[in-house]
Order: sequence, then structure tokens, then C-alpha cells
Amino acid sequence: MGTLVGPVLSAFTTSKDRPLFPSPTASLPSSKPHLTTSRKTHHHEINTSRFGNFLHLKPESKPGCLDSDLPWFNPSDRPCFDVIIIGTGPGGLRLAEQVSQYGIKVKHEEFESTIQCDDGSELKASLIVDASGFSSSFVEYDKPRNYGYQIAHGIFAEVDSHPFDLDKMVLMDWRDSHLGNEPYLRVNNSKLATFLYAMPFDSNLIFLEETSLVSRPVLSYSEIKRRMEARLRHLGIRVRKVIEDEKCLIPMGGPLPRIPQNVMAIGGISGVVHPSTGYMVARTMALAPLVAEAIAECLGSTRMIRGRPLYHKVWNGLWPIERRLSREFCCFGMETLLKLDLVGTRNFFEAFFDLDPYYWHGFLSSRLSLHEFASFSLSLFGHASNSSRLDIMSKCPVPLVRMLGNLALQVI
Repeated sequence: MGTLVGPVLSAFTTSKDRPLFPSPTASLPSSKPHLTTSRKTHHHEINTSRFGNFLHLKPESKPGCLDSDLPWFNPSDRPCFDVIIIGTGPGGLRLAEQVSQYGIKVKHEEFESTIQCDDGSELKASLIVDASGFSSSFVEYDKPRNYGYQIAHGIFAEVDSHPFDLDKMVLMDWRDSHLGNEPYLRVNNSKLATFLYAMPFDSNLIFLEETSLVSRPVLSYSEIKRRMEARLRHLGIRVRKVIEDEKCLIPMGGPLPRIPQNVMAIGGISGVVHPSTGYMVARTMALAPLVAEAIAECLGSTRMIRGRPLYHKVWNGLWPIERRLSREFCCFGMETLLKLDLVGTRNFFEAFFDLDPYYWHGFLSSRLSLHEFASFSLSLFGHASNSSRLDIMSKCPVPLVRMLGNLALQVI
């Protein structure tokens, strides 16, 4: 649900005209991997009127290589390591930084894993951690990875003007009045709705993003861009210049990896993506010290715990039983959202943001305990409208039964 952190969060808008949820402060700990998707779509001509079409504009900023003072490694210098981390995204770098603080040094004899590199060299370690992202093939699953998908298109742009309050950020604008003259887009949006983020920096500089919260299968990227174009045209926003753009696809929910297994994981492939929101980076950064501590307890101990006991320790450091059970509640939330149309989604979030802020803050940031998740669920149902309750009871019995079954299996 977004990648930028704004100073102030403003109107969470669901109806045609009125803002539903104003908030003085909120943090949005999140990130999206820059993956793209393409699907066959029907092309429909759109009248761009005097506001033009921003989709032909090319971003001025181009992706560049990270400057790093990390030395190149020669495999012949050291044949064996304590820990090898594959991937240098936020999760991998954070875990490497945390593990290095323990100064682990182990004499290796057996219980090792081996990485075969493209150049034919081999690296060995007591523990290999995969932080290479969603497309990794190193981590094993026992169940089909039936993800929901969040997809978005965002631009950091210079515009002639915009109608947004400079002191606030719009978290979710679910209005569809901009599709009044776009019958094809409006029909599709009523079934698989998208919303707008808006974070203004000044009167002519703004970040805008059109997002599909979750869908299965994934909504087409071209559809997202057409809806965003129609929305900006309706708001009277003429884009002069695209400074940066963002193309995002986030797999959400699905089963956890097999626990334990020989390869440890952190980041997207480890299941830490919030199944109902897509938030990941802040949570990964918070969990990395816990995983590092579990690693240090094994490899830094006088017993030198390795092999299966090591794998069991680190995996359960990332996914203790209570965290697994809490994730099941979030997966049920995702499956519920998948069943709702635009009206149902508006009603759902009206109830969600009507809760005590402790609950919705805790849900979005993955800080609720298992007991608090139960209270959150009951409170949400109590605040929901009759039509929203009917939606949940009529459309979501199968996900509910599946969640209860998974909770029982986890406890057993």
C-alpha cells in the first residue's frame, strides 16, 4: 500500500464527495519491489481534452548503480563462512549488519551448505540466507503459492497545479466519479476497484499513484495506467514533467515456506509481506535483529549448533507460533478483500477506520498480538454496516473456514 512515507496523512476517501477519515499523523512503513507485469488487454480510445496524456512522458531520472565500498570477494581467499546472504536489498543488508555485530567466528568441519556461482566457484557456509526477493527458487514450499497481487503505477511529477492540501497526504481515494465518461473503465472498476495516493510537496510538485490493493489474478498494468489518466484528467491535473516513475507488483498472502528447511529466508520470499496491505520493508528491518540473535545463539555458542537444530532455531526466530497465527488472520483479511466489489470495499474501510486507532494502527504495522487480533476482528464486525456484515457472511465463509482450519493445524 505505497512506498513513500509522508509527514501527515489526510483524507481516506471512499464516497463520491466526502472524506471519510482525516488523521493528524500516521506512518506508512512499506515498500514495493519494482516488478512489472503484462497481460493482453483491449485498447479503448480515451479523450484527453486540454489536460493531455501524461503516459507518453518519459521519467527524467534514470535508475543507477548503487555506490558501495564493499570489496570484491575472491573465492580462493576463504573457502568457508559462518553465514552467506544472497541478495543485497533492505532485508539482506540489514541482516548482514546485525549478524556482523556479533563477530561470529566458527571453525567449520561439517553441516555445511554450498553455493555454486555462475563462474563455477563454490562457497560454503554453516547457514545460507536467501534475501533475493519473490522470484527466488532457493526456498521451498509445501503448498501452492496462491498469491493475491497488488499492482500500482506511480509518478513523482511536476504539474501545473493540483487540488490537494499541501499539509496532508491522501492515503486511499476510492471515488469513481472520474470514470463517469469512461463506461468500460467504470464497469471494470466497480468489480476490481483501484484507489489514488496523493502526496504533495508543493503546489507544483506531487507524488501520485494509482493502486489495486489486491486482486487474483493480477489486474493488468495498462488498466491501472488508463484509470490513473482518467482520474488526473477529472481532477484537472496537467502533468508537465515526470521526474520519476514507479511500476510495482507485490505478491501477497499465500502459504509460508516450509519450516524449517536448509536455506533460511528473509524479505519477500520469507512470507513477511503483510497479506492485507503489501507493507514489508519496515517489518523486515524490525525482524532482522531477531533472526540475527537466533543465528548468533547457535553459531556463536560454545556448542556450535549447526545442521537441522540451527535451521529450526532461525526459522522459528522469524516465525514463532504466535506470529504464524496472526498472519492467518491477515491472510483472511486479504481473502475477504478479494471478494468485495467497490461498494463493499468502501463499506469495509469505513468500518476499519472507524475503529479505535490502536487497532487499525496495529493492524497496518503488524504489531497486534494474537489476542488483540481476535478483539480487532470482533470490533470490526461490530462497527460494520449491515450491508458490510452481509457481504462478509455471504461471500467469505470459505476463507473463514480455511483460516480456522489453518489456525488449528498451526496449534497442533
